[in-house]
Amino acid sequence: MKALNIVCGGFVLLCLVFPAAAGAQNPMTISVGQEGARVALLSGSAQMLPLGTGTWLSLEAGKILAAGDEVKTGPGSRLELALPGNAVVRFADNSHFKVVAVKPGKEGEKGNIKFAMTLGKAWANVSRMTGIRSNFELSSENAVAGVRGTVYRMNVDDDKSVLVRTYEGEVSVSGGERQAIAKPQPVGPPQKIPGPTVVPGPRKVTMEEWTYIIRSMQQIRVGADGSPEKPRAFTEDEDREEWVDWNKNRDVTIPEGRGDSSL
Repeated sequence: MKALNIVCGGFVLLCLVFPAAAGAQNPMTISVGQEGARVALLSGSAQMLPLGTGTWLSLEAGKILAAGDEVKTGPGSRLELALPGNAVVRFADNSHFKVVAVKPGKEGEKGNIKFAMTLGKAWANVSRMTGIRSNFELSSENAVAGVRGTVYRMNVDDDKSVLVRTYEGEVSVSGGERQAIAKPQPVGPPQKIPGPTVVPGPRKVTMEEWTYIIRSMQQIRVGADGSPEKPRAFTEDEDREEWVDWNKNRDVTIPEGRGDSSL
């Protein structure tokens, strides 16, 4: 598909995609930089599926999540993860995400943290992230968002559509990619097999490529088909809801140093 590259003054969207419990959706992604994300707060219930296992376990406060771990929050639950450099990411109830990467920054090398999410709501505050050379990225099947020093939230609905709103700073959001699916070969009588040949490796097919830059008090929506709407400003009145109020209060009250740069 013809690439579309758009840059708009404003805040950028993030799209989190998590693998669905039934395997129906691909995970969404978030990036920062550290060896693990600590469960700083858990209100209600949540389950985790450790990498390499097939058993869901109860998640508890203080647990360190590593790359490859999956998490599902229960009804009425809330989860806060402490990240390096005093950054935090929170997830609302009925959210499903996967930790994709937690690589700490080193001298001369930037770190990278990524989460993948198929469903739910997330709030990220990396505006106070200091002393950590890391990228913070959120991605889904329909969008990829990279940020540094900002506050924003993202909703991922059942149909994979996404809403991102920013409160501080700016984010760069671009169109996602979907993996090409090989067509089944017709069944027929036995045939002679040719000798060894060079076979091209797997590749991704871009559905639509686009990029937006969105700043404070702006939003962007991405439809279920991956099509972005034009970014626009939003008001505090239309944004007002209990999830937003709770996060704003947490941002004010969380102590400095909550992010675990020592992990």
